[in-house]
Amino acid sequence: MVLGDDRHPVAGTDYPGTWPELHRWFPDDEACAAYLATLRWPHGFVCPVCGSQRAWRIARGRWMCQDCGRKTSVTAGTVFHRSRLPLTTWFSAMWMVCAEKNGVSALGLQRELGFGSYQTAWAWLHKLRRAMVRPDRDLLGGPDVSVEMDCTFVGGRSLDKPGFKYANKDEVVIAVERRHPRGFGRVRMVRIDTFRRKQGIFRFATAAIAPGTILYTDGDRLYHDLPHVLDITHEAIVVVSAGEPGHRLLPAVHRVASLLKRWLAGTFHNGQGFEHLDYYLDEFTFRFNRRNSRRRGLLWYRLAHQAVTTDPHPDRELVAGPTEPIMLGPLHSSG
Repeated sequence: MVLGDDRHPVAGTDYPGTWPELHRWFPDDEACAAYLATLRWPHGFVCPVCGSQRAWRIARGRWMCQDCGRKTSVTAGTVFHRSRLPLTTWFSAMWMVCAEKNGVSALGLQRELGFGSYQTAWAWLHKLRRAMVRPDRDLLGGPDVSVEMDCTFVGGRSLDKPGFKYANKDEVVIAVERRHPRGFGRVRMVRIDTFRRKQGIFRFATAAIAPGTILYTDGDRLYHDLPHVLDITHEAIVVVSAGEPGHRLLPAVHRVASLLKRWLAGTFHNGQGFEHLDYYLDEFTFRFNRRNSRRRGLLWYRLAHQAVTTDPHPDRELVAGPTEPIMLGPLHSSG
């Protein structure tokens, strides 16, 4: 299975289209490893050390480079790195993650797949969430395409204490494509440091908004310098003096913010820790941007493809969580 650059993946040919078909395609780990190899090396094996394409297949899912002698597993350096559980279980877990519209809980995954501990299911879900960010994702907008951008706060309920109003919340900047005459396109979002808002928003806009975009924001003076940094047309809407509520003036970003908060409330059960918020934003974005996909198998294919290009994350790293908003490369924005 080698996809051309211009060919869209086809159910039943490039990926299983249904749950029964998933099990027919992948009855054992050998079938899973062979499929992962086609995703990781679509044009044939490439040695991670010397770049040679000459190799012997020496065992299930393992190759040895003919030039440097390096032995490489198809799962090495991926989400599946050094997993002691079968690949067939991983494939089932990915299907469950993609099949449910709002996702699957760690407890649900533990029960369905028979894990001995809740921690295993929790760690697997977080490993898969890290694979939901596509490094080469397209920017939002473009020439004559409009995008709305605004910030919102998510997290625990407001504290009845003096001091900063949002002390127990996280600020998230959201950008959403507008579609005319109605509807929304793709979304990007990222957590930012409220005390360094301008820096966070400008980095986000630089990494997420395409040149030529018509960008709509509220009247916050912070946005006024964006056209000097980006090749965009900025339209500021001063909500206070407009005479209409914000959700009518900036409907796309307000609608997405509302959906995000509703989804997080169900995910976090109204008040659990938000130390892993960045990766929950990734999952929400992954689902929202593929909400019109009619085949769950296509989402599974996308996740599997990204899983073999995502670095492994040890459990200790997952448990620790990020200590501040994540900014990877130019920016860690979902999509």
